Amino acid sequence: MKSLHRPDLYTWSAFDADRNVDFNSIAWVRPEGNILIDPLPLSDHDWNHLNTLGGAAWIIVTNSDHIRDAQAIAQKTQAKIAGPQAERDIFPFVCDRWLGDGDEVVPGLLALELHGSKTPGELALLLDDIILITGDLVRSHQANQLMLLPEGKLKDRERAIASVQRLANLEQIETVLVGDGWSIFSHGHQALEELV
Repeated sequence: MKSLHRPDLYTWSAFDADRNVDFNSIAWVRPEGNILIDPLPLSDHDWNHLNTLGGAAWIIVTNSDHIRDAQAIAQKTQAKIAGPQAERDIFPFVCDRWLGDGDEVVPGLLALELHGSKTPGELALLLDDIILITGDLVRSHQANQLMLLPEGKLKDRERAIASVQRLANLEQIETVLVGDGWSIFSHGHQALEELV
């Protein structure tokens, strides 16, 4: 796994040739148990790295299109899985916990519900009040510039923009770690405002 901008954050990626971007997964390493977000399959190297970091206690899936390798990783690590409450009826498997808007996943990690995306209850996650982690709705196909999920995939453009406006109102955001594309490590609030 690759180190991110903080010593407790890591990522691993897979290149998607159709979209010409990386799909990203995040690992947050913490003494109380590590958290994986939208985990892709792990290489042998990354499995070894994760094991040296203490494995995984929780896996968070931001939306039903980002299940990726969550179940297989949960089986190997004994991690519990959390998914979006609003997608409970369409989720392909039962989660150990369902997250709604404002739920604190663990201390320091808050779930924010987004609307208008391609799935009904997509989550964004706010880490330590300054790091926004997104799934599908907010992405970046070009360095230093955020974008919305393409128009044809949005269920409701107005609601999607309202969700992004809500994120842009969080003036303390410094970093935006995206599930699809290039993450933004500084001036995250400004990038969200420009997106709106």
